Amino acid sequence: MEQTWRWFGPDDVVQLSHIRQTGATGIVTALHQIPYGVIWSVEEIEKRKGMIAADASLGLRWSVVESLPIHERIKIGEGDLKPLFDNYRQSMRNLAQCGVTTICYNFMPVVDWTRTELAHPLPGGATALRFNLHEFAAFDCHMLQRPGAEADYSARVLARAKDWYTRSSEGDRRKLLSNIMAGLPGAYDRYDVPGLRAMLDRYRGIDAAALRENLVRFLREVIPTADEVGIRMCIHPDDPPRPLMGLPRIVSNADDLSFILDAVPSRSNGVTLCSGSLGANPVNDVPAIAKRFADRIWFAHLRNVAKDPDGSFMEADHLGGDTDMVALVTALLEEQKRRKDVGEADWRIPMRPDHGHELLDDVGKPTHPGYPAIGRLRGLAELRGVMQAVSALRSLPL
Repeated sequence: MEQTWRWFGPDDVVQLSHIRQTGATGIVTALHQIPYGVIWSVEEIEKRKGMIAADASLGLRWSVVESLPIHERIKIGEGDLKPLFDNYRQSMRNLAQCGVTTICYNFMPVVDWTRTELAHPLPGGATALRFNLHEFAAFDCHMLQRPGAEADYSARVLARAKDWYTRSSEGDRRKLLSNIMAGLPGAYDRYDVPGLRAMLDRYRGIDAAALRENLVRFLREVIPTADEVGIRMCIHPDDPPRPLMGLPRIVSNADDLSFILDAVPSRSNGVTLCSGSLGANPVNDVPAIAKRFADRIWFAHLRNVAKDPDGSFMEADHLGGDTDMVALVTALLEEQKRRKDVGEADWRIPMRPDHGHELLDDVGKPTHPGYPAIGRLRGLAELRGVMQAVSALRSLPL
């Protein structure tokens, strides 16, 4: 697999030279400075490519776009969407013209990946991302005061949520809101409580079926362009894979993926296999999902989570959570062999370590939440070892 690394651009604390030291050669990045719905020009794409390739000794290339964001109006199905679809298609054409042909995207309403703790303490002073359901329920029921929110949680979770809220200070509540918003890197819309309420009002009447219809409409608009210019679109699963704030989530399990891929049956309509997002859903067998949809996996996020019975979870060691990472890596390497055997030129699946722990000298540095250098380096090294071992034992190409 092509070993890649997420880079947030020139302002990222983790520099390109640091990335090369990890052993990664592919860069996963996006033009976060461009507002959602605005065309990515060839000039801006080439400028970012030039930054990545400026030091030829590093041997880095822009491998995957993560992400080319979908405007919220497309998810809602609101107003005249033709200009937004036109702009998205033009950005795709411009990326293809510049040789960047894999686009990771998501269809999560309002918020992206969501955690309630960004620095959960681990032994020895390290920290991890964590999602505590009772804290999210405290936010939903007591801070946001969403009508009917209590129906989405068990009595035990509601009791813990009320206790947390009663004991919390204004500072605790501000921090919780900030943590929930932290999964929107580069986003132009970071909401306060009134702003969130206004966004939820815009989604009034949008249930899972309606959101699915809007996703299919989007795919029918853009996949023909992807076919035309050689772009691989790969949808990222929901994180966490459950409704939030009454908003539906529709990319949470194998049935969801099957619906999406069948709705627009083109190889350009593919999947980002995120083992952490899928792994946070107790019904998901992630290696089995990888085998089932192997021929439509164009990108992989390899990380692990440890789940609690109430629906909470924490980012675990890459090889230490609930997902059998050896089985998952084996499934991906077997798919690579199949692609190579049938003569596909671009047979390697780009992968990256994801959501590393904050370790050692990275503790306290202003890195993006979940994206410190050393924790991801540890994860990549562990995953590289698994790939090497599986490749040697099963004679599978790396």
